[in-house]
Amino acid sequence: MEKYVVRNIARPDGQLIEQFRQLSVSTVYEAQGKIGLMSSRLRPIIPNAFICGPAVTAVCYAEDNLMIHAAIEVCQPGDVLVVTTIGESSSGMIGELIVTALKQRGVQGVVIDAGIRDVAQIRELGFPIWSKAISPQGTTKAKGGWVNAPAICGGAAVHPGDLILADDDGVVVVRQDDLQTALAASLQRLEKEARTKAKIASGELSLDFYGLREVLRKENVAYYENQSSLKGR
Repeated sequence: MEKYVVRNIARPDGQLIEQFRQLSVSTVYEAQGKIGLMSSRLRPIIPNAFICGPAVTAVCYAEDNLMIHAAIEVCQPGDVLVVTTIGESSSGMIGELIVTALKQRGVQGVVIDAGIRDVAQIRELGFPIWSKAISPQGTTKAKGGWVNAPAICGGAAVHPGDLILADDDGVVVVRQDDLQTALAASLQRLEKEARTKAKIASGELSLDFYGLREVLRKENVAYYENQSSLKGR
């Protein structure tokens, strides 16, 4: 199988990316039909961080970060580096030095389905990373892989240039071909949520405006006025 690095990829329009920056991961995930969500194992190392940008993918072999170094060269300002491995890996594949290099290239952040290290220093640098593990165990730089190839990260398919959004809730992928429809659906969802908030503020109950009382009835959920009414049942 040929291993390769693709230097140039198609990236979404900057204005479109800015519109997505106003949205949350949960909103986009729900709006695009509950697809594109990465595993909940991938957690942010910095609270309240948010990134939104095109994916540059690096497919590495487990315990080897050679292709991360190769990916740095092709990253552009605003990109999100997405790293996955062939074989399970929790070693610290990214540390302070790689993060420093990524910041120099203008990379927004990293999503990695493996481990990182130098977490205190990375937090001090203020660089957002979503990873599944933290480990001081190092890696080799000896095995070729792929940069800007289709990848699976956190169980989600990622193609180079797909839009990555990540926040405290997790990480979601929006395919380039789906950006316009996903944005429109997300904005509609925000409008719906605004109407729902207004109902809550006016004292309405979700049981009523969601029609959930009928669901309770179908599920044979009984109501009692107090706990004493349950005695002997």
